[in-house]
Formats: sequence, C-alpha cells, structure tokens
Amino acid sequence: MRVLVTGFLGRMGSTAANMVINHEGFELVALANNDLNKQADRVAEWSDKAPIFESIQDAISQVDIDVAIDFTIPAAAYQNTKYYIEHDIHPVVGTTGFTDAEIEELTALSEAKKLGGLIAPNFAIGSVLMQVFSAKAAKYLPDVEITEIHHNQKLDAPSGTAEKTAKLIYEARGEHVSGHPDETESMLGARGADFHGIRIHSLRLPGYNSHQIVQFGGVGEALTIRQDSFDRNSYMPGVALAVEKVGELDGLIYGLEHLLDD
Repeated sequence: MRVLVTGFLGRMGSTAANMVINHEGFELVALANNDLNKQADRVAEWSDKAPIFESIQDAISQVDIDVAIDFTIPAAAYQNTKYYIEHDIHPVVGTTGFTDAEIEELTALSEAKKLGGLIAPNFAIGSVLMQVFSAKAAKYLPDVEITEIHHNQKLDAPSGTAEKTAKLIYEARGEHVSGHPDETESMLGARGADFHGIRIHSLRLPGYNSHQIVQFGGVGEALTIRQDSFDRNSYMPGVALAVEKVGELDGLIYGLEHLLDD
C-alpha cells in the first residue's frame, strides 16, 4: 500500500507516518503539510523519509498513492477528503469536525465511484469497543451521561468520540431524558450539552491525553464504561487496520467499529 500522510508535522500525523514506515506491507511515498517554511527544522528531520509537499494537490499530481492518512484540522478535513475521493485515493481520516451533511455528501461521492474510505473520530480499538458496549448497555440502562477529558490544547468540544458515542446510544435506545423533569441550572451549562437527553461533559486539562467515561444508572445499580488513551501510539493499530481494509470497501464509512464487525 502506497501511503500519503497529510499533517505529518502534527502529533498524530508524525506518529502515523512512523507507523507506516515500520509496518510491513506499507510504503510511505509522500508527506504533506502546509506552512513548511515556518517549521524548517522539523521538515529537515523528515527529508530522508519520503518526498515532502506543501499541499495534497502537489503530492497527488506527482506521486502514485493508494491511501491518504489525514490528521489535519477541521477546517481542511472536508475539502481534503473530497479531493482524495475525486482522485481515486482511499481516505483514512482521523480529523474531526465533519457535519452530518458533509459526511452524507462524501459518502455519496465515494459510493458513486465505488471507492472505499473511512472517517473515524477515534482509532483506538478500546475506544471503539467502549462505544459499541455503550450502545448495547443503553438498551437496558437508558439513563446515561458521558464525560470526556482531553488535553488543554484540543480546540473542539465535545470530542468527536463523545458525539459518536452519543449517536450510537441514541440509535440504540431512542429519546430519553435523565434527571428530574423540573431541574434547573443555577449556572448556565452545569448539566453539560444535551444530545437527545444524553448529557455530555467536556473537560480540558493539562496532563491528560484522551479519556472518556460513560456512566449508566439503573434501579439500585450503576455501570461505568471507561477508556483511556495514554499515548498516541494507542491509535496506530486502528489506523493500520483501516489502511489494510479500505481497499475492500465500496464506499466511505464513518466509525472504525464497522471494520471490527468483520
């Protein structure tokens, strides 16, 4: 598999690039990142790994690529993914921030071309299992709240993982409101975000990486499902699985759990 890594100067991008280098059957054929001149010292460290480009357009026009791993920023994720699909390159995207309409449009485009791809809010296998287990539990314990904790440099809230977990829970149990029907907030936001009755709380603190707690309450019992990613390498088995599998798909899918079902 000939792989392009976009956003290789970022923390996740550099980890993904090293994974590709060390993974049997993968070949790192291109690296892309904007503003290369501003990070010349770091760019030099990668100069002997693969050809380096300032845009995905330049990379794709000059290098034969099978799969693009994209860890960039939400503002670029949609246009990047669309460009990969239009140029018959399988996208494996870990950038969050897609709207439902954007995912629907990209899915339709990929299906028309019968080109497999994956967008995943989280590539950690344990995180995906947490989401699947939470959806299963919600059928029997509908009262649930989600707390996600990330480092204080994360820009979006709630996290893509928390949103995906909430959507899976909603699909499994439907609308359900927890708490007292007449509850009030003496401080705005004290009860967190509300997604179809599922409360989501976002913490941003130094010293943390990526963590999520899904808490269920029932009659005389409680269930807690927790997943912690302490290091960015925890995401790499999932990224590698996606790179291996996207060529077998006929369209874009959202969520790594679809590959685990296989």
